[in-house]
Amino acid sequence: MGQRENRLVSTWLVWALLSACFAALTAVFAKVGVAKIEPDVATLIRTVVILIVLSGIVVGTGQYRLIAATPPRTYLFLVLSGLATGASWLCYFRALHIGDAARVAPVDKLSVVLVAAFGVTFLGERLSAINWLGVALIAAGAWLVTLRL
Repeated sequence: MGQRENRLVSTWLVWALLSACFAALTAVFAKVGVAKIEPDVATLIRTVVILIVLSGIVVGTGQYRLIAATPPRTYLFLVLSGLATGASWLCYFRALHIGDAARVAPVDKLSVVLVAAFGVTFLGERLSAINWLGVALIAAGAWLVTLRL
């Protein structure tokens, strides 16, 4: 792989865009998936699939060796993150079970607005005026999608 390709693969933007694409597919697939099953059962099935796939990746790449060397503080925050993820998924699947994917997913993405606020408040991150404008537009867009006109 050339230097340019290596930079492209290692850039956060590529991974973030891929994440957005997979998140969009998640919403569409999940909406169809929760149509005839309880949302909690759907969340469990999804979680088991993720557990199997990630276990294969971690074992296959040898990263499992890093588990024992992980500091306790890291474990604490990863457990908290896992609990938050689980709560998010449960709520998301319930929302998809009841509502339209085209409305649920954008409202779910209000998490972007919250992450910006939390990042500034708790992590000491800084956003410029143009960044805050983008955050405000995301919030406005999510709200506009909820309207039935």
